[in-house]
Amino acid sequence: MTGDTSKWFAIINPVAGSGKGLKDWPQISRILRENGIMPDFAFTEYKYHAIELAVEAVNGGYRKLIVVGGDGTIHEVVNGLFIQQAVPSTEVLVSVVAVGTGNDWIRMFGIPRKYSEAIRAIAEGHSFMQDVATISFHKAQVRQERYMANVAGIGFDAFVNYKYNQLKEEGRYSKWLYMWSALKSVLKYSSTGVKVWVDDELVVNDLVYSATIGIGKYNGGGMLQTPDAIADDGLLDVTVIRNISKFGVLRRFKSLYNGRIYKIKKVSLNRGRRIRIESSPEIRVEVDGEALGFSPFEFEIIDRAVKVVVSEKFLDEEVKRRSN
Repeated sequence: MTGDTSKWFAIINPVAGSGKGLKDWPQISRILRENGIMPDFAFTEYKYHAIELAVEAVNGGYRKLIVVGGDGTIHEVVNGLFIQQAVPSTEVLVSVVAVGTGNDWIRMFGIPRKYSEAIRAIAEGHSFMQDVATISFHKAQVRQERYMANVAGIGFDAFVNYKYNQLKEEGRYSKWLYMWSALKSVLKYSSTGVKVWVDDELVVNDLVYSATIGIGKYNGGGMLQTPDAIADDGLLDVTVIRNISKFGVLRRFKSLYNGRIYKIKKVSLNRGRRIRIESSPEIRVEVDGEALGFSPFEFEIIDRAVKVVVSEKFLDEEVKRRSN
């Protein structure tokens, strides 16, 4: 099924960023028009609606999508690309105007938060083929599968995400809300017995506080727990924090944000195409900021599976990296 490559479709999450998706859409729409982009559009009305809208858009012939939302909306749109059967996922261009709270995906690709600059990047059309990963998990004792566009957190990370989403559902919003949730969770969370296999090799069999699996670098509103991840290298970065005291977490909390996490003795890095994680008792997972389910988990990379709009600066840095 062919599509019109000149047609844009915008998927807007009206509740993203404490309602910024709805409040700022007139401004975003105006700037898009000023840059020669006049998309058809739809607002999401419920959880996972962005998945349905992405499928409908591609089936309707659209090959350029604009996500107006946060990391969760991006996650849903990417999952929609793999549900639709009209064209390969690589034939659809995905761009983002971030209005969320965490906005970790855009950090990886240098997309500005300022609307005019983000839309300029869309108009310039600098694109990049990024990897995606499948993840299987259990929910209500049923094995389920999703696609990951950025980073997954297991153990402590997922516990923080669960508490953070609880606070958001209670109507509490703040740019410091995630950090507040993390600091409170330090006092409550304990390490769990975990086994980690990377490409069928057992690399961890220990008490584990947290594990992060990354295509991208950022999660949790700017944390750098997979700081060396490369989004198109065909590998998943796996950062494991082994059993650590509450005081140890608090003392090294800054290392989660400054890219020096591997300086901590109890932190290890592995890379591979397939990851399997088992635990006793079961532990949670969050993917792209979305709480999904419980262990055991399996991750597998899909090489360069989605075409995304990135900043010119990101592409320049990629050229330099590859030439070194």
